[in-house]
Amino acid sequence: MINPNERIDDLQFKGLKIIQDPKRFCFGTDAVLLADFAFVRKEEKIADLGTGTGILPILIYGRTPFKHCDAVEIQPQMAEMAQRSVELNSLQEQIKVHCMDLKNLDKLLQAGAYGTVVCNPPYKKAGSGIKNISEEHSIARHEIACNFDDICACAARLLKNGGRLSIINHSDRIMDIFFTMRKYDIEPKRCKLVQPRPGTPPNLILVEGVKQGRPYMKWESTLCVFDEQGEYTKEMNKIYHRGEYSDE
Repeated sequence: MINPNERIDDLQFKGLKIIQDPKRFCFGTDAVLLADFAFVRKEEKIADLGTGTGILPILIYGRTPFKHCDAVEIQPQMAEMAQRSVELNSLQEQIKVHCMDLKNLDKLLQAGAYGTVVCNPPYKKAGSGIKNISEEHSIARHEIACNFDDICACAARLLKNGGRLSIINHSDRIMDIFFTMRKYDIEPKRCKLVQPRPGTPPNLILVEGVKQGRPYMKWESTLCVFDEQGEYTKEMNKIYHRGEYSDE
């Protein structure tokens, strides 16, 4: 079930687990935040663009049992590991992992068939910042294999009218997000800023856009990750199902 250097992590939520390789790429807080933020209707069909380890559909299914998820990953080794995590959680009937470029999905997935598309995209533009050492980290964090324009174009094709695209990104990409969503007729409708600690500027933004939605945006309360003592805030503990919010 697991290869050398891999480990099985308990997600501490409804018995769900995930296989990860610390030498490649492990999911972070951003994936957990997006899984909590994304609105998914029970028994609807969803897609995850750039699934990586498969963390998003696994966590989302624990919160809202969807009908089916097509999880797309361009890197063969990551896709294979995600598929094993799906099998580890006995979710083969609910989650299908596809190893392919999302720009070629028109050859595989039906247009206008999805109620929700989620994506934790590369945060940095190609050529910007310090590139990660491993190829897996570089593709996950830099717009090498795809950019936000590719993601919105793909989501616009997959979503039915009124369907939702939910993403997370660095807060400094806010105008890129809004502009590109609108370019593909996905109207930004719901946003949430994330700040590391009280009194610090937000560093992440969660955005939900609706295909062919009317112009109107709701700002949710800003999420603070740590309190002044450096401990997780009550809202973060709730998102992680810790303490009084534990699923155990």
